[in-house]
Amino acid sequence: MLFQGFDLLSALATVVACLVSVTLLLAVSQQLWQLRWAATRDKSCKLPIPKGSMGFPLVGETFHWLLQGSYFQSSRREKYGNVFKTHLLGRPLVRVTGAENVRKILMGEHSLVSTEWPRSTRMLLGPNTVANSIGDIHRHKRKVFSKIFSHEALESYLPKIQLVIQDTLRAWSSNPDPINVYYEAQQLTFRMAIRVLLGFRIPDEDLSQLFEVYQQFMENVFSLPVDLPFSGYRKGIRARELLQKSLEKAIREKLQNTQGKDYSDALDLLIESGKEHGKELTMQELKDGTLELIFAAYATTASASTSLIMQLLKHPRVLEKLREELRSKGILHNGCLCEGSLQLDTISSLLYLDCVIKEVLRLFTPISGGYRTVLQTFELDGFQIPKGWSVMYSIRDTHDTAPVFKDVDVFDPDRFAQGRTEDRDGRFHYLPFGGGVRTCLGKHLAKLFLKALAIELASTSRFELATRTFPRITLVPVVHPVDGLKVKFFGLDSNQNEILTETEAMLGATV
Repeated sequence: MLFQGFDLLSALATVVACLVSVTLLLAVSQQLWQLRWAATRDKSCKLPIPKGSMGFPLVGETFHWLLQGSYFQSSRREKYGNVFKTHLLGRPLVRVTGAENVRKILMGEHSLVSTEWPRSTRMLLGPNTVANSIGDIHRHKRKVFSKIFSHEALESYLPKIQLVIQDTLRAWSSNPDPINVYYEAQQLTFRMAIRVLLGFRIPDEDLSQLFEVYQQFMENVFSLPVDLPFSGYRKGIRARELLQKSLEKAIREKLQNTQGKDYSDALDLLIESGKEHGKELTMQELKDGTLELIFAAYATTASASTSLIMQLLKHPRVLEKLREELRSKGILHNGCLCEGSLQLDTISSLLYLDCVIKEVLRLFTPISGGYRTVLQTFELDGFQIPKGWSVMYSIRDTHDTAPVFKDVDVFDPDRFAQGRTEDRDGRFHYLPFGGGVRTCLGKHLAKLFLKALAIELASTSRFELATRTFPRITLVPVVHPVDGLKVKFFGLDSNQNEILTETEAMLGATV
């Protein structure tokens, strides 16, 4: 028994010694990691580098960022201020909040900073994209994409967008069970990108399979750039290869079947752009271009669509005001959406609808910010931003801390009404689509899609939350409900709409 007790104490001592050694090793390695990045400061600049933590060796604070969501940024901003350092996705990073700080970054494109997505994102999107291009190549590609999302192009897309939304809402309303709005919104925006922007005639079954592959691609587009078996990055690479194989097949079929089209889609315009400059795009350039078009129309628009539906559920008075505006413009008449009433100019005249979409994008901006690489050391808030580091300007936090907005946590579309000036007191207080020469090229398409969706929801659907409470929201990689948003949709025929109209009138009279 004595020897057994001695052996037990010896084993316990060994375990304690191992734990202490591991703890000391981690502490020392973390300290060396911090010193390694502190040594990269620009010695010619007397300003200190921003406060903050670089996390653990190699992984930095990436896992903290993924797990903590919005708390990651807010807690560190509270502790370190509007400019702080961290280490995310394999790169040293300075995160920046505040209109003036953001303005300096966005207006410093090509001089102070240059666009650079995380390595995993760059590799998965491909080299022939607007997002990854710089200089003259970027300017040329922007011109092409400006044509793709011009007023004339959007006018031709609108009837197709409306049809895709109507078909989707009919399917939602015919489902006896509640639907997961976020998942369905992803399918909706993916279908819109494939059918409307690219003009692909892919069978529904194949389209569903392609959607699942694309989801795998998107889940790993912001993964750690570690190319190991079973890593997220490797899964993203495999998904990209499968996607490009399917896209090549669809592109070749499209090139062979150009007859019978009643409008030019985005891919047509992309193909024509190469011919106009005497250099036809290669198949790889076309595949990268189509993948970027899907990327531009998919995740952020699905996020904003989900946020729109959630806010209409939370604020029935907003939905009532939307219906009232539609009736005043002759779009909604006798409980029905008037055929042919949805024209681009008509939608642009719906001022309250525009306010609703702006407020959704202010309070629930789909992405948290944008990445840049520092070309030369410069100053922000009394700190040096070292050359070679990455900098990320924070959109959502700038909205949340902008002094021009009153009651920032309140959903209030009227803050953007003509009689108020909350969105006019500073260009960089409100920037859901970024700014400068890197402003999101698909912003007009996104806003058009959201407006068309809101009109269809207000005109043809009745919907209600299928759970007792609204779900918790997470911000990574885009804003979305943690467990989805469960909603029951009901079709709305003419009689139901008339009853709803009378009910709204009664409710309005009691206010």
